[in-house]
Amino acid sequence: MNLPNIITLMRIILVPVIIWAIASHQMKLAFAIFIVAGVSDAIDGFLAKRFNMVTEIGALLDPVADKALLVSIYMTLGISGSIPGWLVILVVSRDVMIVGAVIISWLLQNPIPMNPLMVSKLNTAAQVAFAALVLASLGFGFEAAAFETILMIAVAVLTSLSMVFYLIEWTRHMSTTEPSP
Repeated sequence: MNLPNIITLMRIILVPVIIWAIASHQMKLAFAIFIVAGVSDAIDGFLAKRFNMVTEIGALLDPVADKALLVSIYMTLGISGSIPGWLVILVVSRDVMIVGAVIISWLLQNPIPMNPLMVSKLNTAAQVAFAALVLASLGFGFEAAAFETILMIAVAVLTSLSMVFYLIEWTRHMSTTEPSP
């Protein structure tokens, strides 16, 4: 266990706190926690790479922390009516599909390499920007409907594209690779 992994674990611990903050309408606090989580993600990644502290557990925990945070925020904002339910379903379905595909490939003894696609990186950036904008507008009481609509469309399009590209990659991998013994 090294410093980047501890920072990642702290980000996971922030997930129920941010859910509580959103559910109890403490949007300034939720926004602040979201910013802290984002900064901690950058710091743990920097430390791991810069000081050669990359670990196998860190490589697994970091995306789990990121997805737990984003999925939790989207679900909580959706339940509160702050973002449309269809967007929550799309975002969560994509992540469930990816996790399901990984599990199936492991069960079939044909694990798929975890290489994020460029569209997935863009999707994550759009999801983060949209969540930050919604939390900030709710917390600080400013109207950002036009920007929210643009980012919401970007999230929907990029999430859909990412889902399709991952499904294609997974199908290709599963049909062309022999299972490992």
